[in-house]
Amino acid sequence: MATTTFLSNATVAIGAVDVSDQCQSVTLTTGFDQLETTAMGSNGRSYTKGLQAVEVTLTMFNSYGAGEIEATLADVVGDDAVTLVISPSGTSESATNPEYTITGAFLASFTPLSSTVGELSMVDVTFTGGTFARDITP
Repeated sequence: MATTTFLSNATVAIGAVDVSDQCQSVTLTTGFDQLETTAMGSNGRSYTKGLQAVEVTLTMFNSYGAGEIEATLADVVGDDAVTLVISPSGTSESATNPEYTITGAFLASFTPLSSTVGELSMVDVTFTGGTFARDITP
């Protein structure tokens, strides 16, 4: 049984642009590629870690203009050196609020226009690749 609860209020920056106020959700998946090391005569499969694997998915309210979502994404689409900074709650790092910095992320594509009558315009983007670092020092 959980002993604590957590109210999500993540902060997200794409490069130098803080997009937290227009971000509805963020999912960060980190880990490593799984490389098989099983040798002949082994009784079961064995593995070791390979390269870091990173994926960041953002759902944001679309907006237009300098410094807004569409302009920010248009600047980084196709760029293989994007830096993302994500924290679960605010910008003060601690053991209970780790900051993840992803460097060298890649945004292959995004949809700059998605419009339905009577609904807010949303954009989903997925950054892949790069390396991550977890920081808990204030």
